[in-house]
Amino acid sequence: MKRITIIFLQAVIALIAVVALFMMIRLPLIEGRAENLDLFSIYFDPFILYGYASSIVFFIALYKTFKLLGFIGQDKLFTLNSIRTLRSIKYCAIILSILIAMAGIYIKLYHHKEDDPAGFLAMCIILTFISITVAIAVAVFEKKLQNAVDLKSENDSTP
Repeated sequence: MKRITIIFLQAVIALIAVVALFMMIRLPLIEGRAENLDLFSIYFDPFILYGYASSIVFFIALYKTFKLLGFIGQDKLFTLNSIRTLRSIKYCAIILSILIAMAGIYIKLYHHKEDDPAGFLAMCIILTFISITVAIAVAVFEKKLQNAVDLKSENDSTP
């Protein structure tokens, strides 16, 4: 890939991280669940803290994607480091899908009876399927890359 394409994709990854971080800071202040809470109570709400803890996995996956793009830019895609990076992205996507599904189950079981959790549950379902799709795509790419690295090492070892 051209260097400018790699830089553009890395910039997009960085932009996604900044927007996600901004939303995590700003949305609890205007969200309906915390409308009657003071600033201290908003950020120490257990569900909001769960969201922050779960987002760590998301940011790790973004960092690993940024790192993988760096490997591609350096023409080091067919290395064991790239395979390990893909594997960690796959695990992050799987963990994130589980964490999102757990949040949806929690809201479904413990929401106020006058609240309608349908929008939140729809978002949970969509994001869970997106995470699972990412995990499957990365697993397929990891398998193909592993086969290519194995083939390359076999060719390099034969005289």
